[in-house]
Amino acid sequence: MPEAKSMAEEANRMGREVQEQAQRVGREFQNAAGQGFDAASRSLSEVNRGFQALAAEMTEYSKKAFDDAIRTWELLIGVKSLEQAIQIQSEYAKRVYETHMAELSKLGEMCVGMVRDASKQVEESSKKFR
Repeated sequence: MPEAKSMAEEANRMGREVQEQAQRVGREFQNAAGQGFDAASRSLSEVNRGFQALAAEMTEYSKKAFDDAIRTWELLIGVKSLEQAIQIQSEYAKRVYETHMAELSKLGEMCVGMVRDASKQVEESSKKFR
């Protein structure tokens, strides 16, 4: 009989240990899930800020391009010769190409930065659980 009692006590002790371990794992899982959600939320906030910055940059570029086109049109209206018109158009085409390529480069850098900043939030959170 004492052996049965000892075995029952040992079984109870092991059951408590398993229960405590399961609770600890559950708490760790909840913590990881909560931190993952927070990281995803911060990441989406970074993406949102990035898109807002992209939209502002594109709006500003569009305004400048439109103003430049209007100024060029005004110059073309007042030309006195064909050579002068060709020169104005050539300068305009060159300027448009250069500013467009610069803007594309800037937008590309902004997109890369946005992705880097957004992924940094998730990466930092995942390092805690490796």
